[in-house]
Amino acid sequence: MKLLKPFSLTVLIFSFGITIAQKNYKKEADVAFVGEKYFKCIDMYKKAYTKERKAAIKAEILFKIAEAYRLSDQCGQAEVWYDKATKAQYPDPVALLHIANCKKLAGKYDEAIVFFNKYKAANPSDTRGEEGVKACTQAQQWKDKPTRFEVTHMPIINSEQYDFSPAFSDKKSQEIYFTSTRPGSTGAAPSDVTGQSFADLYVTKRDKNGKWSEPTLLGIEINSEFEEGASAINSKANQLFFTRCKFDKVGKFGCQIMTAKRAGQKWSEAELIPIAADSFAVGHPTITPDDNTLVFASDMPGGFGGKDLWYVVADKKAKGWSQPINLGAKINTPGDEMFPFIKDDGTLYFSSNGHPGMGGLDIFSAKKLGENQWGEVENLQSPINSNANDFAIIFEGNENKGFFTSNREGGKGADDIWEFYIRPLRFALKGTVKDIETKKPLADAVIKLVGTDGTSAEVKTNSDGEFEFEKNGNEDYIKENTSYSLVVSKNKYLNAKGKETTIGHTDSKIFVHEYELQPIIKPIVLPEIVYPYNEFYLTDQAKDSLNFLYNVMIDNPNIVIELRANTDSRGKDAYNNKLSQKRAESAVNYLIERGIEADRMKPKGYGKQVPRTLDRDFGPELKKGTVLTEAFINSFKNNKELFEQAHQLNRRTEFSILRTDYVSTRPSQEGEQK
Repeated sequence: MKLLKPFSLTVLIFSFGITIAQKNYKKEADVAFVGEKYFKCIDMYKKAYTKERKAAIKAEILFKIAEAYRLSDQCGQAEVWYDKATKAQYPDPVALLHIANCKKLAGKYDEAIVFFNKYKAANPSDTRGEEGVKACTQAQQWKDKPTRFEVTHMPIINSEQYDFSPAFSDKKSQEIYFTSTRPGSTGAAPSDVTGQSFADLYVTKRDKNGKWSEPTLLGIEINSEFEEGASAINSKANQLFFTRCKFDKVGKFGCQIMTAKRAGQKWSEAELIPIAADSFAVGHPTITPDDNTLVFASDMPGGFGGKDLWYVVADKKAKGWSQPINLGAKINTPGDEMFPFIKDDGTLYFSSNGHPGMGGLDIFSAKKLGENQWGEVENLQSPINSNANDFAIIFEGNENKGFFTSNREGGKGADDIWEFYIRPLRFALKGTVKDIETKKPLADAVIKLVGTDGTSAEVKTNSDGEFEFEKNGNEDYIKENTSYSLVVSKNKYLNAKGKETTIGHTDSKIFVHEYELQPIIKPIVLPEIVYPYNEFYLTDQAKDSLNFLYNVMIDNPNIVIELRANTDSRGKDAYNNKLSQKRAESAVNYLIERGIEADRMKPKGYGKQVPRTLDRDFGPELKKGTVLTEAFINSFKNNKELFEQAHQLNRRTEFSILRTDYVSTRPSQEGEQK
């Protein structure tokens, strides 16, 4: 992991505050190692290795060199030296685990799995081997199927050194404070941990064209001769919280949270927030949107692992903060949880190497459940997370865009700040409109689109019957998380309706609709309505068939129809006329009960007066265009099945359009015409 960051990612700077002098260490390299001065101790260990004679001690030195490289975030070199240590018979199989994690950090998931399995075989009681195998398998899946986020590098902000932990320092998200070890810091001495300058806080501003300025160093009110970084600001943008880390006179390294208040453009001198005893490290502060709760990371006792997330609540009467409270086992693990950030909607974001991830530190989220309570932890997956270290994410308000830190490939320096935004889904809707009988395309049909977001649009079909809703200027017609209703209309045709939704879609898509319109020039036969013999009341089956007509009336509120009931040619004319009239009236009454206006329907019983003209083939003897007259049907008396089929086709209920200019005179009622 990266080192030399105030209260940083690593186990090294954010530690239990070990003193440099240790009675059990004789060599200078050991003293530097225990003091976390990894940059300094690596060269000493290499010199010590050349002078050492004992094989066991030489193997231990190789392991210490590997550890120093790993803890200074140079995992490539660490892997080389761990391999040398294992070949030199270093006895602790943890070297295999570290090799596996280094390969995982390099994105070599298949190779990492091999070493996780080796570690599992050497130390079967330790679950880290099996967990590593599962994490690598999951990481590869996330890498193969990234989320919709887009990630871009920010060369104007980043340097060849460490640049990390961005934080918005104004109300409009147009100014960022971030941490950097670039040359020119307030602290003149180079760090014994990395050999680079001490970390300080810098500021960059975004102009009206969206371009960020060259970073400048904050003043001495904030920056000091020590390490400063990992900051946050309150909702009024007038109080800053940040981390300061330093070695004391006896060589103990510690981190604390500082605060400063702004009057105009100037900050007051920073003051300490006394959260924990000096023997423990606290840092990486973030403040909730209501400014009442400060969340931070610490290694204080009572946690679940290395570094945990804790919070304190503002005590306005005492003008201080409450005792620290741990965020609990849902958030914290036996590993490290750091760099918290709370979005405006209350969602907690943080970095962890304890939850299953893709590499070193991954960024996770947990939705707010209640006052200072958060739910299940979710990995943000690729491309926000990578096989490298990814941490310190911030969002612009509640928007799905912001900044985070990563040491992934493609950067400029050690740690770099990256920008992210969610790639919008693109939707379009296209289709065709045809005549239901001829199957020919219909030109100039009107398609009206109405969305649940209140938008509406209208297009016409071209000469090929095609239509498309794609772009409306710079905006899409079809938007995310929206449902749409469509009405297709054309003169002398019944309307058709359709529905579409983008809710639940996680990928861009082109929706395709095909519509076939019913011409209204001739009567339209309803689905079969079966009446009891010699009766006219409606069965459940008859009502189901009439629901087709009900939907037609709802979809076409401008039409007035004649509802026609027809009998077959058997029986007396007067009786058939009377029965068919009652059946037609029964059907109309049902539709009135459902909410269709009575003056839109004219019931008419035709008895056997209007034999059916077939609109399609019903068999080799019953061809399209055949008129089912009594004489024609009687020609099949010797074929009982065909004879009955022809009579059945004549027994029908149909409707024809009388007018298309109906305007309702009554207000629609909620719940009516459903």
